[in-house]
Amino acid sequence: MQQNAQFAEPTLFTRHTSIENTLTYMGSLTSLLVKAEDTGGRFAFVEALLRKGNEPPPHRHLWEHELYCVLDGLVQFYCEDNVVVARPGDVVFLPQGKAHAFYIRSPLFRAFISVQATGEHAVGFDRYLTDMGEPAESMDLPADAITHATGDPSHAMRIAARNGIVILTPEEATVELPNYPGFGVDRGPL
Repeated sequence: MQQNAQFAEPTLFTRHTSIENTLTYMGSLTSLLVKAEDTGGRFAFVEALLRKGNEPPPHRHLWEHELYCVLDGLVQFYCEDNVVVARPGDVVFLPQGKAHAFYIRSPLFRAFISVQATGEHAVGFDRYLTDMGEPAESMDLPADAITHATGDPSHAMRIAARNGIVILTPEEATVELPNYPGFGVDRGPL
């Protein structure tokens, strides 16, 4: 495998959400519970806490499948021409290579997110978060943080591309996600 040779042989471990493994990223908290380096590059697992309005822009993962297990909140996912609403206890699978986005429809959204490599490349999602994030100073959501909706997208697009993630332009999102109302649109409650 191309990138996976850089990783040590996976071994048994246990980890929990803590300040030591949590990053602030675009106004959210992301705890890196399992990283590519822990799994020979094949798998990563994070716990994410976001507030409404902190959603990532429409994107696609070139190297990995993505799976959300909703713990708290209400979220509306868009993948190609599909729209699904997910509540606590729901699992949403987003296939590798498929454009997707979501809107948080409740004040807060908390989920476990796993990514699974599908080919020769190691997962890139955890490296993207590490490259974009900063070590958390507390387990509270940061106030007044720069988000994808308020920041310059060029830096995130470069970091994403390096890690097998394509952030879509508004024009691409219109074509690839025909039911998606647009990035940064306040959708209100369901």
